[in-house]
This record gives sequence, structure tokens and C-alpha cells, in this order.
Amino acid sequence: MSNNYWEDVYQSKQVDQLSWYQQQDQKTLEMIRSQNLSTDAKLIDVGSGASLLIDQLIEAGYKNIHVLDLSEAALKVMRERLSEKVVDISQIHWQVADICTVALEHKHYDLWHDRAVFHFMVTEQQQEQYLKNVRHALKENGLLMISTFAEDGPTQCSGLPVERYSVEKLAQRLGENFRLIYDDTEIHTTPWNSKQNFLNTLWRFYK
Repeated sequence: MSNNYWEDVYQSKQVDQLSWYQQQDQKTLEMIRSQNLSTDAKLIDVGSGASLLIDQLIEAGYKNIHVLDLSEAALKVMRERLSEKVVDISQIHWQVADICTVALEHKHYDLWHDRAVFHFMVTEQQQEQYLKNVRHALKENGLLMISTFAEDGPTQCSGLPVERYSVEKLAQRLGENFRLIYDDTEIHTTPWNSKQNFLNTLWRFYK
């Protein structure tokens, strides 16, 4: 995956015409709240794109939000949208980078959120690079919230191949440092009314 590919995606389509678009992500917000994190907790949203989840997190009072994406165009859309809402975006830390190669601070984050990025890691090398960064950047007892296509989900997204997961397969890939807290499956409806089966999981990280 190159950043040029995703720049083209976000420059050629309206955000609400992308397959992963959600007008609200109430379930994720409720899952985060269920863990009783302080509003000062450090949250990183990997592959943020132009996600409206960030708006919801700010509205819920979270003050230390990190957004990371390959596409500068996607983050520009988010910045402009938040500015129009007269939101103080100084509480957001912006980063354009590849999550597999970016240098993140050690033991820095209380929660790592990923909706539909990890399943684009289709080689063992990509998966290990990604997980190495997770293990490096999460605090002890930190939370990993990760959503992928389920085993009966699509085999491709935006023309790219994806890896599909069951809870058991994902647990095996994450390794023994992660303990499952919660999982469910949901059907995501795209803007053109096709159905995609997702697996949602929440894990606790132990060194």
C-alpha cells in the first residue's frame, strides 16, 4: 500500500461515497467508554482517514487524540470539517505516515484503535511490522481495539486484497501478549447498500 494510492482514493471520491464510511460509530465510542478511561488518556486512531469517530471522541471530552493515516488529503478533510464545527483541533496530534514503518513513542498510548487497517496487511512481514509497533507503543495494560473483515467478509476492499479473520485466527496472530476482553460481529452497510461482515474485538495488552 502506497500513500499515493490512498491520496488518489480521497482526492477522487467524496468521503461519504467510500465503502467504509460511517455517519456515526456509536458502538466504538460505547466500547471505549466502557473501559473507564480518563478523558486525558492517550488514544491513537490508526488509519483515521476522515473518520467521524474523531468528532465523537472530542464531543465526549477526550483531550489527547492522535490520528494517523497514509493520506494527507484524508486528514485535510477531517481538519476542515472540525474547523467548521468550531472545534479546538489543538488537542489532536496529526501524523501522515505508514503504520508499519512509523516511529512511535515507547509505551505512550492507553488505547490503540484500528477499524479496517490491519486486514490490509496480507503478508507476514507487514503483519509483524504492524504488531511490533503496537507492542512498542502501547502502555502496559493498554487496550487494542481492532476491527477487520470477518471470515465471511469481502476478499477485497478498494481493489486491494485483504486478510479475513475469526477471533481464533486473530488471537493466534496477535500472540500471547494480548487477552481478549470483547468480540462481536456486525454487518456494515456501504453507501451503495452492499453488506460487509466485520469482526470487532477489544484486547488487553500485557508485556
